[in-house]
Amino acid sequence: MAVKLKKTVVLVGMMGAGKTAVGRALAARLGVPFLDSDAEIVKAANMSISEIFERDGESFFRRKEAQVIERLLDEERGILSTGGGAYLAEGNREVISDKGVAVWLDADLDLLWSRVKHKDTRPLLRTANPLATLTEIYEARVPIYRRSDLSVKADAQFSIDDMAGRVIDVLRTRPDVLEEVV
Repeated sequence: MAVKLKKTVVLVGMMGAGKTAVGRALAARLGVPFLDSDAEIVKAANMSISEIFERDGESFFRRKEAQVIERLLDEERGILSTGGGAYLAEGNREVISDKGVAVWLDADLDLLWSRVKHKDTRPLLRTANPLATLTEIYEARVPIYRRSDLSVKADAQFSIDDMAGRVIDVLRTRPDVLEEVV
């Protein structure tokens, strides 16, 4: 049975939760565009997220991020992957729930650490003790991610495609988001 996406699905969660990888797989399975707010910011600024953080600071980045998220929600229906901090801003949470649906990819700390510990592309983890930093960020953000419209529990045993399937299953509980078509 085919499905029709009626609202943009906005993937939220921690760095390393799989928002980009799962988002691409989900978009492919649903036959809709994949959008990435971080990629849009990088393209517009012509510099990496790390460079933006370094040159202009996090508050500048967060303002641009909010503008990009709202623009993407207005322009095209699809799967939108956001940066890990995007959902923390109340304004972003409101616009996401008004114009789309927030789906939290709920990955535990051990899984996140296993995915990000060997990468140097995470500006927030460029600290003396990146695991302690990740733990601190995780503990601060999880209560906010819990406010998302829907959530899908991640597991190290799940493939990217398994996770995309689980997201689709959760979206099927929301006929205002995903409609079965014959």
